[in-house]
Amino acid sequence: MGFTLLDDPNLGLLFALLIFFIICSAFFSSAETGVMTSNRYRLKHKAKLGDKNAQRILKLLNQPDRLIGVILVGNNTVNTLAATIATIIGQSLAHQFGISNDTSVGIAAGVLTFLLLIFGEVGPKTYAATHPEKVAAFASYILPVLLKVLYPAVWLLNLVTNFLFRLNQNKHDKKDKLTREELHTILQDVFLPAKHRNMLIGILELDNITVNDIMIPRQEVIGINLNDSIDDIVDILRGTHHTRLPVYKGEINQILGILHVRNATRFLGQENLSKTDIMQYVREPYYVPESTPLQAQLLQFQKQKRRLGLVVDEYGDVQGIVTLEDILEEIVGEFTTNISEHHQDILPHTDGYFMMDGSLSVRDINRSMHWKLPTDGAKTLSGLILEQLETIPDGMVGLRLDMFHIEVMQIRDNTIKAAKIKRLELVED
Repeated sequence: MGFTLLDDPNLGLLFALLIFFIICSAFFSSAETGVMTSNRYRLKHKAKLGDKNAQRILKLLNQPDRLIGVILVGNNTVNTLAATIATIIGQSLAHQFGISNDTSVGIAAGVLTFLLLIFGEVGPKTYAATHPEKVAAFASYILPVLLKVLYPAVWLLNLVTNFLFRLNQNKHDKKDKLTREELHTILQDVFLPAKHRNMLIGILELDNITVNDIMIPRQEVIGINLNDSIDDIVDILRGTHHTRLPVYKGEINQILGILHVRNATRFLGQENLSKTDIMQYVREPYYVPESTPLQAQLLQFQKQKRRLGLVVDEYGDVQGIVTLEDILEEIVGEFTTNISEHHQDILPHTDGYFMMDGSLSVRDINRSMHWKLPTDGAKTLSGLILEQLETIPDGMVGLRLDMFHIEVMQIRDNTIKAAKIKRLELVED
C-alpha cells in the first residue's frame, strides 16, 4: 500500500470543501457569461433611471481587463483547489479500499473533470446565457469585493497581458459603438410597432439615398413661365395644389426664383395685374447638387430655412426639384394628401397585372406596392424598362425582370408612357 497524505481524513469536511469550490467555479463561469452578454444599451437606459444593479454592472463592463482578470484568477484558483481536494479524497479512499495511488488520482481527476464540466461550466454558462442580467446583477455584488481582495494578482496579470499583447494601445478606440448596419439589424428585431421601426430605419437610410433618387424630374415640374399670358399664369396659381412654384422664363433652366402660392393671394384679385407685380413676391432660387445625400440636404433645408430646392447636375442644368416633404416621406411614408395622387397612376387589372404610368418613381412603386424593383440604376419605371431593353422598342414588348413580368403598353416621344407589371410569385402562391 502506498503512502497517503492523510491516514485518517475527515471525508465529510473534504467533500464539503469540494462542493464549495465547484459552486465557486459555477459562480465565476456564470458571472463571466452573464456580465459579458448583458445588453449594454438596456443597462445604460436602466442606469440613467437610477437602477443600482445596472450601474454596478456597467462599472464592471467599463473595466473589461480587470473584470476578466478577476474572473480568471478566481476560477483557476478554485479549480486548482478543487483538484487538490479531489486528489486528497482519492488518496484517502485508495488507502481504505486498497487501491493504488496512481489509480485513485486518475479516478479522482476523471470524476472532478466531469463534475466541473457539468456543474462548473456548461450548466452555469447555459443558465447565464438565458438569464444574463439576472446573473450579472447577483455577480455585481461579489465581483467588486473580489477585485479589491485579488487586486495584486489581477494587476500583475493585466500588466503582463497588456505588455505582451499591447491591449492598451487602442484603448480609446474600444468604445462600444454600433455601425449603421449593426443598428439597422437591431432595429429589425427590436420590439416596436412596425410604423415606428420603419421610421427609424428610414432615418438610417437617408445617407444612402441622394436627392437625385427622390426628386421630381424636370418634365413633371409645374411652374410659372413668364412667357405665358397673365391669364394662363393666374389659372395655374388658382388651380395648383402645390405651396411653392418655380418661376422661369422660356424654359426651366432660366430660373428667376420661387413663388410661395400663399403670397399670390395678395395680387390675384387686383386689376391690371402684370408680371412685374408677380416678380415682387418671387424669392431667389435655392440650388441643390443632385448627388447630395438626403441626410445632408435635410440639415441644409433646416439651416437655410427652405422647403424647396432646384436640383442641378454637374453642368448646372436643372434636373428637377426636391422638397422637404419629399425627404420626410422617406422617413414617415407618404403623407395622406398625396396617397390618392400616387395611386391614380397604379391601376389593378383582373389578370393580376398593374397598369402604371411610366413616369412613376421606382421608389414610389416599391413603397406603394411593397415590391423590390431595383433602385440602383434608373429612377423612373420608364427608365428602368429602357435600361433593361437597352433600346427604345418600336411597339408593345414584354420582358422579365427578376420576379416581375413587364409589358410595355404605350410609347411616346422616346419614353414609355404606360406599362403593365405583375409579380410572378403572386401567381405561384
